[in-house]
Amino acid sequence: MDCRVLSVQSHVVRGYVGNKSASFPLQVLGFEVDTINSVQFSNHTGYEHWKGQVLTADELHVLYEGIKLNNVNQYDYVLTVCDPVLGDNGAMYVPENLLPIYRDKVVPAADIITPNQFEAELLTGRNICSEKDAVDVMNLLHSMGPSTVVITSSDLPSLMGDQFLVALGSQKRARADGTILTQQIRMDIPKVDAVFVGTGDLFAAMLLAWTHLHPNDLKTACEKTASVLHHVIKRTITYAKEVVGPNRKPSPAQLELRMVQSKADIEDPAVVLNAVVL
Repeated sequence: MDCRVLSVQSHVVRGYVGNKSASFPLQVLGFEVDTINSVQFSNHTGYEHWKGQVLTADELHVLYEGIKLNNVNQYDYVLTVCDPVLGDNGAMYVPENLLPIYRDKVVPAADIITPNQFEAELLTGRNICSEKDAVDVMNLLHSMGPSTVVITSSDLPSLMGDQFLVALGSQKRARADGTILTQQIRMDIPKVDAVFVGTGDLFAAMLLAWTHLHPNDLKTACEKTASVLHHVIKRTITYAKEVVGPNRKPSPAQLELRMVQSKADIEDPAVVLNAVVL
């Protein structure tokens, strides 16, 4: 496979977030990855202290121009975590006046988006109170441009109990005769009693990889993506508990994703989380 990805994300010297969280797993799966670091920090902001720089739009443009001048800017995919990162738990991470830019400029340019429920609701102006609402919202998001939409987490009740959260996905593709096929899925994912940084970046990268490798099978792509996350998180929790000892809370450093140690699971994940086709 000769597939090239330009990953434009944040970067940290220590730990796994942004480009550090996305590049290694994509490379393990055979993708050539070029990275542009939109932010360069000493570590992620879950730590007490951090230092670093935020690149301006002009500085980012200069970097891309250098690639373009050498005629090496042919990419199959551009990965950004404008996925879209707008907010969660009812609160926005970004100024409210950026919402129209995400909705009217960023989302229509994307093939794949991975909003959480709050972000999907913001983008469509529709509330999600049921599975039918979620399907309607995903269809609205399709109408804005993306062919693949995955709502990575929702407040919908899981049939497996309150220790699980519900994710939903939808993919539209055109057949040779011009007709449109739609596959929509639901997944029940175990909740984890810990805070991790970089899991969203890893999810976006793995969804890109597995939808490329299974272009007509969103169910399998989502199962492998979620299973990679499950294995990485499980290994990280096990390590953190061993290091910190009983009845003590792990530090941000101890909860850095065990990415390199999970290489085999990234390459060939045992599917432990199953999707249901709606």
